[in-house]
Amino acid sequence: MGTAGVVLYSAWSDRGVEVTVPSYAGSGCSSVRWPSEVAGEKAVATDPRSERTAAWGDPAVIASCGWPALGPTSDECIDVDGVYWVVQPLSDGAKFTTYGRDPAIVVLVPKAYAPEPLLLPAFADAAKALPDTGRRCS
Repeated sequence: MGTAGVVLYSAWSDRGVEVTVPSYAGSGCSSVRWPSEVAGEKAVATDPRSERTAAWGDPAVIASCGWPALGPTSDECIDVDGVYWVVQPLSDGAKFTTYGRDPAIVVLVPKAYAPEPLLLPAFADAAKALPDTGRRCS
């Protein structure tokens, strides 16, 4: 993925999709339950394996919980099923970060799944399980 995506994704290995587990966990990631499917794609293994990361399909849609909550931003912010997401376009897809949740979830969606925001409803329950900070898109 683009430079913003390199934090989470580097390559497929024989053990699964290589990801970086976020170091800031906050207190809510243990309550996150990842969807079993995203865009009709079943979950695939991540390397290292962690309850805070998940991936689906090939190319992989990658999600992780445990990022610091975002502060005010001028980036595009959308409401999908009652969850606010900050959108950052990447050269090969998009990065979505929950807004108003601490810790934050980051979802990387390759262009192969365009339009990328249509995958976000799959993550609504996971995001809603995180503590709400009261921040909203304006």
